[in-house]
Amino acid sequence: MTFIRSRIFIPTLLLKWEFPKIPFLKKKLIVITGAGISAESGLKTFRDSDGLWEGYDINEVATPRGWKKNPALVLDFYNMRRRNVRDAHPNEAHKVLAALENKFDIQIITQNIDDLHERAGSTKILHLHGEIFKMRSERNESLIYEILGDIRLGDKATDGAQLRPYIVWFEEPVPLIEQAGLLVKNADLLVVIGTSLAVYPAAGLIHYPNPEIPKFIIDKNIPVTGNIQNLFRIQQPATRGIGELKKLLSSYI
Repeated sequence: MTFIRSRIFIPTLLLKWEFPKIPFLKKKLIVITGAGISAESGLKTFRDSDGLWEGYDINEVATPRGWKKNPALVLDFYNMRRRNVRDAHPNEAHKVLAALENKFDIQIITQNIDDLHERAGSTKILHLHGEIFKMRSERNESLIYEILGDIRLGDKATDGAQLRPYIVWFEEPVPLIEQAGLLVKNADLLVVIGTSLAVYPAAGLIHYPNPEIPKFIIDKNIPVTGNIQNLFRIQQPATRGIGELKKLLSSYI
């Protein structure tokens, strides 16, 4: 048998063809943040002052009962909070969490009503307890508006009802808790920063994920967590503990 050497013609288009690149699948990192992370940006909380929030009883300014009793007081209180948030700036913990989006599919679930995560650059934030720069009808919770200034008595929604802060007060249901629970259940890694784990139902989220996944908690006073498996405790303020967290997470990229 004779073999004949010959040239094989390969179309130019085929020579330029490349195998499709498989996208890098980032791990799902769920971060639950509480008042402790914003406190380091100068925003005071009630958890360290015996139930008082800058001298205000939370029952008077953060419950439906307080709103019904004295709406003017409640509006004044949140108008002050809004000014405080406007003057505050994201701290190192906020900034590191935003930067981690380059390495992880990160979703933040925050109990805070400020916008410091957004201003730091994070793109996926679920506000469990509302947002200070929004307001809503007191009659229809789906009528929501943005607000940068003050809300005053007599300011009305399009349904004619008084406008109130877009805040989930104590004694009110938390509409987004089921969505938050589903996110936590599907997490590859869970981080909890700056929360006392004392306010339910948000505090219960730490028990939602697969027991086998790594979990990290950062707080200057580590709260009681029970017998949670694979839990790493970093007992430091958020702005200091975030550096140690970043190092620990590097092994999961």
